[in-house]
Amino acid sequence: MAGTDLWTLATLLGLGAVTVLTRCFFFISSQPWKLPAWVARGLQYAPVAALAAVVLPEVVMSQGYLVPTWQDARIFGAAAGAAAYFLARRSTLATIVVGMAVYLPLHLGLGW
Repeated sequence: MAGTDLWTLATLLGLGAVTVLTRCFFFISSQPWKLPAWVARGLQYAPVAALAAVVLPEVVMSQGYLVPTWQDARIFGAAAGAAAYFLARRSTLATIVVGMAVYLPLHLGLGW
């Protein structure tokens, strides 16, 4: 490995070992694992929380700063999709369609 020092190699091997250990943690024991009810209930919200953590900064920030004005099509599209439609119908695909139906005319038509 030309150009790779010992520290980099040790770091990569250590990260690989930690990754394998944490991903295989539940397979190491022969005993069945029973999660507490509060953990199982909390894990139900993990996908929604991860999606919100990815989408929300894209909606309220532009180039690393908070959007300074309400004339931003992303805010109205997200509000129409999430608040208005999803809370009424509970359909994820339709929520995306409604959000884009609000976003595109504002963005393309008004230049927001």
